[in-house]
Amino acid sequence: MGLPDMQQPEGESQGKRLTYFDGTSRQVYWTEVETPFPEGQLIVSRTDLQGVITHANDAFVLMSGYAREDLLGAPHYILRHPDMPAKAFKSLWDDAFAKKKWHGYVKNLRKDGGFYWVYATVVPNVRHGEVVGYTSVRRKPSRTRIEEVVPLYRDWLAEEGQAQ
Repeated sequence: MGLPDMQQPEGESQGKRLTYFDGTSRQVYWTEVETPFPEGQLIVSRTDLQGVITHANDAFVLMSGYAREDLLGAPHYILRHPDMPAKAFKSLWDDAFAKKKWHGYVKNLRKDGGFYWVYATVVPNVRHGEVVGYTSVRRKPSRTRIEEVVPLYRDWLAEEGQAQ
């Protein structure tokens, strides 16, 4: 399932056409407006094997800026920020396919073009020995760790030929 192009936000923004692992692409726009992670909250979502969102808790809906109806049935990459290198997600999927837990820092794109950082844990949902989907729990990230991963992600993007 492809996603429609984003609407350009009011004010100053950047734009880029992103192409996703499944071959679909869309125009995205982003600003430098950060939404702080809500204190005491966890963002929880579940996806099927293809990464299509099947569950979104209230904190996820709030932070993403999307209506729950827009999230459910959409690919999780609806939140992919252009500052996130493909290499970061390859690590996630390699671990998930190996039925391992993955942890990492992710910069997510909000519907309004803003962003928010999370410390994500992704675990495969295993039923009768088979992976049937994935659960992601995101918590408030360490600002120090974010400052450490930003240059790393920038380097990875440059290696991928996608530097901003």
